Amino acid sequence: MPTEIFDIKEFIRLSEKADHCRVKRSKDVVKLKLRTKRMLYTIKLPPGEAEGVLRSLKCPVKEIKEKGKG
Repeated sequence: MPTEIFDIKEFIRLSEKADHCRVKRSKDVVKLKLRTKRMLYTIKLPPGEAEGVLRSLKCPVKEIKEKGKG
């Protein structure tokens, strides 16, 4: 089961041991998903905040396209 994180600083700290981060964008929210060896951590952020967090992450970032789009 994924674990939702609500603290941005903790999410960035967890990115140090993550394999990668997946980014799923929708109209009003951006979901960031950190995949570690044992857990999947998620955080939901507004688009402006998400860009700042993405620059601070210490793991590779992968964009996820929505199904049925483009």
